Amino acid sequence: MTPFPPHRPGYLISSGLKSVIGLVFVLLMFLGGPVGPAAASFADRVDYTLTNQSGQDFHGQQLAESSFAGAVAREADFSGADLHGSIFTQGSFAKSNFSGADLSDVLMDRVDMGGTNLRGAILSGVIASGSSFAGADITDADFSEALLDRSDQVSLCRTASGRNPVTGVDTRVSLDC
Repeated sequence: MTPFPPHRPGYLISSGLKSVIGLVFVLLMFLGGPVGPAAASFADRVDYTLTNQSGQDFHGQQLAESSFAGAVAREADFSGADLHGSIFTQGSFAKSNFSGADLSDVLMDRVDMGGTNLRGAILSGVIASGSSFAGADITDADFSEALLDRSDQVSLCRTASGRNPVTGVDTRVSLDC
């Protein structure tokens, strides 16, 4: 019997199984009910799953624990929005404005965040494996305890600067630059 090869991301779980796990997670979030005292009720959640929200204005809205899974929201305005705990899995948010938004604890695996404005955004605890932040403005953003691909982390560190105005955390420190 041969031993397992050295750990490689995705070695033990196929991409098809990852998609199924992601779908199960989304279903559990909406059908399983709240999982903690701070969780919003089902009626409070907004579901934009698999919709086109390109160019829409969501600035300042309360969208905590909403689903944008598989959504296309290019050039949308999410500035100052409360999106904590939301699901963005496999969505496209290229060139959208998330300045000052609360994206803490958002599940955004395999998401296109290319060219987005993340100035002053809070992304603490975000899970962003397989996502792209190419060309994103992350000035004053807080990525504390975020799960990022190593290549994204290195790329983001090249332009990281500032201190988040809400949390007071230095962007470079939050990215472990």
